[in-house]
Amino acid sequence: MKNEIFTGLALPFAGTALGAGCVLFMKRQLGSSVRRALTGFASGVMVAASVWSLLIPAMEQASNKGRWAFVPAVIGFWCGILFLLLLDSVIPHLHMDSDKAEGLPSKLGRSTMMVLAVTLHNIPEGMAVGIVYAGLLNGSEQVTSGGAFALALGIAIQNFPEGAVISMPLYAGGKSKRRAFADGVLSGAVEPIGAALTMFFAGLFLPAMPYLMSFAAGAMLYVVVEELIPEMSQGEHSNIGVLMFSTGFSLMMALDVALG
Repeated sequence: MKNEIFTGLALPFAGTALGAGCVLFMKRQLGSSVRRALTGFASGVMVAASVWSLLIPAMEQASNKGRWAFVPAVIGFWCGILFLLLLDSVIPHLHMDSDKAEGLPSKLGRSTMMVLAVTLHNIPEGMAVGIVYAGLLNGSEQVTSGGAFALALGIAIQNFPEGAVISMPLYAGGKSKRRAFADGVLSGAVEPIGAALTMFFAGLFLPAMPYLMSFAAGAMLYVVVEELIPEMSQGEHSNIGVLMFSTGFSLMMALDVALG
């Protein structure tokens, strides 16, 4: 069980690190169409993971409430939305292809705020993995070993393009390949740390598991709607982002059902 949990917590970080490693081998910056496609794919994975791996199990865990089984999911979902809204309003960060920073006023450099933007939306992904593995560790009937692994694997897959999307622009902006790679890896370090902390605290509050799972779902969907979907829809040929969104959604849905 320990090896299984360690693998699950490490997989998403490994996906980011491998994606960031693209900067060591690729000579050109990612084109806008490629970035839209990768962002769309990541969005699809996150939406499907939020529904199949988090919201549906949360409602199943609250099935003893009968027709009110949706209440913990709704409350947790909105708490996750508001939590990310707070972080989005406080943490200085800069989205890709944007010249205007968000969050509190800061003197941080452009590249630092770009890394913080990716780090910000890695937080709910780490929380999601930690909560699911907490349920598995504590014998939750709605969380299976395969389902937990499917979530970790799905997030790792969508983290691969995210790692490339952050490291390649940093290199194009003047950083060395090694520094751009290190910053890309650093942006994903919050995931295993957040997952481990979430798993520990969630284990202390097992009756609140439906709220915590839907909390992570709300946080992930905030990131998708506020950041990723606008990025994948910019410019011409936005249908590329839509098609890749559908691909990511289908893949994550299939992984969760097949492995769960």
